[in-house]
Amino acid sequence: MKIGYLSNIYPVTSGTFIRREIHALERQGVTIKRFAFRTWTEELVDPADIAEREVTHYLLSGNSKNLLKNGLKTLLGRPKYFWRALKIARELNRNAKGPLVHHIAYFLEACSLFVETEKEAIDHVHAHYSTNTAAVAMLCRELGGPTFSFTVHGPDEFDAPYHSSMPLKVAKAAFVVAITDFCKSQIVRYSSYDHWHKIKVFRCGIATDEFTPSNHTFDDNYQLVCVARMSGLKGQMLFPEAIAPLTEKYPKLKIVLVGDGDIRPLLEAKIKELQLENFFDLCGWQSNKEVHRIVGESRALILASFAEGLPIVFMEAFALGRPAVATYIAGIPELIDEECGWVVPAGSIQRLTEALDKVLAASPAELEAKGAEGRRRVEQQHDINGLASNLKAAFSEQIERNNS
Repeated sequence: MKIGYLSNIYPVTSGTFIRREIHALERQGVTIKRFAFRTWTEELVDPADIAEREVTHYLLSGNSKNLLKNGLKTLLGRPKYFWRALKIARELNRNAKGPLVHHIAYFLEACSLFVETEKEAIDHVHAHYSTNTAAVAMLCRELGGPTFSFTVHGPDEFDAPYHSSMPLKVAKAAFVVAITDFCKSQIVRYSSYDHWHKIKVFRCGIATDEFTPSNHTFDDNYQLVCVARMSGLKGQMLFPEAIAPLTEKYPKLKIVLVGDGDIRPLLEAKIKELQLENFFDLCGWQSNKEVHRIVGESRALILASFAEGLPIVFMEAFALGRPAVATYIAGIPELIDEECGWVVPAGSIQRLTEALDKVLAASPAELEAKGAEGRRRVEQQHDINGLASNLKAAFSEQIERNNS
C-alpha cells in the first residue's frame, strides 16, 4: 500500500499532527509519499520538521517551472481526462467567485501531482483540509489519477463551504474524515444525504506512550501557558484584561505565550497599556521538546479560542497531567469538561477571569485529579496508533475496491 499525503504547506510548526499521523502509519507498514504545494517561509525549530522537509516533494516551491511542462504532458498524453478535469476546475472557480489565476494554479498543480502519482505508483491520495488541497486531489483524480480522501478540521473550512465547493468534494471523494462529531455535523450540513455514509469520525491523536505525566509540583506554581498561533481566532487578546483583576491577589502569576503571529504587536501594546509586562512571557515558537517542558512545568494550559477544530495541544497537556481552560465551542466539549478543566463561553472576559481565579486557587489535589482524568481521556480517545489503524483500514478498503 502506497499512499500520497497532500498538504498545502508542509511541514509547518503548527501542523505537527500531520507529521505524527504520517509516522504512525509508517510504523504500521504503510508507505507514505509526502506532497505539498509550498515550503514554510518561517524558520522551522523542531528537528523532526526539518527532517520532514527533506523528504517532501513540492509541487510549487522550487518546482514552478515544471507546472506548465506537466500540464502540457497531461494534455498530450490524456486529452479526454484533461478536458474533463478542466471542466471541474471551471466549476470550482465559478463557485469560489474569486480570481481565475488561483484555479489555474490548482489545475496545473493537479497535473503535476498526477505525473508524480503515476511515477511513484501511488494507490490513493489523502489530503488534509477541504480547501485547495482537496481541490487538487480531486482534480488529480479527474485526470485519471488515484482515488482520494481528505480530513476536515475546521473552523475556517466552515466559513464559506459553498465557495470552497465542499459538497462537490465530498461527492467526488472516496471517503471524508471528520476529527470530531461536531466536525461531522458540519460536513453533513453541507453535503448531500447520498454521501453521508462516506463521512468517518477519526479523532486526532498523539503518541500517549511518549508522554510521561509531569512530576513538577503545583505548590507555589502560578504559571499558566498558552500554546497557539497568535491570531484573532485564538483569543490571546483577551488575556491582559482577564488577568488584570487577578494580579494583586496572585503577584506570582505568569502567563507564558508560546507561538507567534500577526497579532503579536497588538498584544504587546495591550500588555504595555495595562502595565502587565511582568506578568507575561512571549517566547515565540519552540521545539516540541521545549513546549512539553513548559507545559509540564505550568499549572494549567489556557486557550480562549473563538473558533476551533479540536487543538492537539489540549491532548498534549492532558498527557502531561496538566488540566486546561478552554472555550465551549466546536469539538472542544467532546474532550473537556469540569472533570478535567474549566470551560467558559468564548469571548467572555469576565467568565475567563473567574475560571483563571479558580485555577489559581485550586488545591494541588484538585489539579492532579483533573490532569489525571484528562490523561485517561486522551489514552482512551486520542491515541495516534488508533487513528493510524482507522486510516489504514479505510485506505485498504478503498484500494481493494479499486482493484476489484
